[in-house]
Amino acid sequence: MSATAPAPIPITTISELRQHHSQLVRLGLASHPAHARRLFAFLARDPAHLPYAARLLAHHPDPRPALLNPLFATLPPRAAAALLALMLSLPLAPDHFTFPRLLPAAPLPLAAQLHALLLKLNYHSHTQSLNALLAAYLAGARHDLASLLFRTSSCGALDVVSWTTMVSGLCRLGLVDDAREVFDGMPERNLVSWNSMITGYVKTGRFLHALELFDEMRALGVEGNGFVATSALVACTGDCALARGREVHRWVEQSGIEMDDKLATAVVDMYCKCGCVDEAWRVFDSLPTWGLTTWNCMIGGFAVHGRCDDALALFRQMETAGVAPDDVTLLNVLTACAHAGEVSEGRRYFDHIVESHGIEPKTEHYGCMVDLFGRAGQLDEAKKVIDEMPMEPDLTVLGALLGACKIHGDINLGEAIGWRVIDLDPHNSGRYVLLANLFAGAGRWDDVAKVRQLMDERNVSKEAGRSLIEFDGEACEFRCGSLCHPLSSEIYAMAVDMVRRIKAEGYVADTGEALHDLTEEDKVTPLLYHSEKLAIAFGLLRARPRETLRITKNLRVCRDCHEATKYISRVFEREIVVRDRNRFHHFKDGMCSCKDYW
Repeated sequence: MSATAPAPIPITTISELRQHHSQLVRLGLASHPAHARRLFAFLARDPAHLPYAARLLAHHPDPRPALLNPLFATLPPRAAAALLALMLSLPLAPDHFTFPRLLPAAPLPLAAQLHALLLKLNYHSHTQSLNALLAAYLAGARHDLASLLFRTSSCGALDVVSWTTMVSGLCRLGLVDDAREVFDGMPERNLVSWNSMITGYVKTGRFLHALELFDEMRALGVEGNGFVATSALVACTGDCALARGREVHRWVEQSGIEMDDKLATAVVDMYCKCGCVDEAWRVFDSLPTWGLTTWNCMIGGFAVHGRCDDALALFRQMETAGVAPDDVTLLNVLTACAHAGEVSEGRRYFDHIVESHGIEPKTEHYGCMVDLFGRAGQLDEAKKVIDEMPMEPDLTVLGALLGACKIHGDINLGEAIGWRVIDLDPHNSGRYVLLANLFAGAGRWDDVAKVRQLMDERNVSKEAGRSLIEFDGEACEFRCGSLCHPLSSEIYAMAVDMVRRIKAEGYVADTGEALHDLTEEDKVTPLLYHSEKLAIAFGLLRARPRETLRITKNLRVCRDCHEATKYISRVFEREIVVRDRNRFHHFKDGMCSCKDYW
């Protein structure tokens, strides 16, 4: 009858370990691998206990590397290095399974020492050890050492994991062109290789390259999975490529890929950020279960589309389902209230979520409360939030208050906050423009000139407005006042006719923020060539009757373009969805979903 080991109680002191060890010795189980590893795991964490570990190892009847190898992956780097040094002192040479466990968490100096030991023990051509060393160098941002090791290794030592390790590591370091060179030279690729390269493009904002590579993967008949589908959907989201996003979604459904929480969130997020919140809701509502990130994504989607009631109703449904909100949920709920001007609801939900769910508000939450009060004209309440914040207000918080001062014409508070924001963020053109517009609205043209002079002195240029519109899977970009397009003459002519027709219906150009030294007629002309107007004109030329126009702008939509687009939607019988820097605007029948509150 075999002896029974004592129950594995937690070992917290060396005294407890000695007692446990003595019990194992009496039962004849001290040399059993599982029990021995438990003793070594405790001893290796403290250098003072290494002599004990050395004696334990020296008296072990079968001291093989396999006894200690599993520990290296669980110990902190310093303890793992100490245990390795103990092995070498006995001497007990590591084997080729030791290094793959040691290297992943090894800091650069230790990785270099292990590299030398690999060479000394002639394990440098062992594929798993080589792969672990490549990963360690790349994790330490030494892509030069990783590349040298990769290039000088024999072909027989490199496998698909080696090549993929280089691709993913270089992508993580932002070296996507180097990664693509390695990727193109791969003798064979697996799905991880494809996804690593596609993800690398996505994380560096090269969405078109990501989608082109995704198309190439599919054309070669490579069977995808949820990871690569998620990467492709994120690329569609970043590029505002709704048609491509729908195509990827169909591919997911036809391929039978499991819709896990991450993939479901990517689909919902794509539809929300491409202006199709109703499609996002249909996908969300059809899911069998929802994870927290999916709830957050849908609530946030409703929020940025100005559908406060839907966002709050979904949040209440989430609470009823027993899903605890997090700080992202709180931010989304506050954003929904801020975009709709629901001040009392925003205050109530802030208190409720913080108190009921124990969430500690962060700077962005206070910034959202400042935005909530500020948009509604309650500037004293907004300033009170800033004064009572437990941390220093950042640029987001102060910028929200400055924006509110501009909206409501509070020149005194706005001037003080504006110069403070510029001092904190001297190279951001938007800060100067907002302050200059505040002065312009008050007729303080000398101060407007001072702001512009300061921009010139600091070589800060105003960010040009850019608008994207997608047709047949192709995105066309238009810049304010500049048009390089094969249909430029037709687009300009349509823009002129478009404005002529809406003027006949009552549209009057808003020139309040135009340069003060221009005639009224000259002030109107630049407004005609704002990027979203050019994009809309192009859309009217190309789109089928009653087809929705979807436009993405890099800046906040101006008052004049907002008013003009309302008229265009009615006169031309078009629904127009504009995504600006802050939110979505759905224009239809002469109305906007924001109800002119943005």
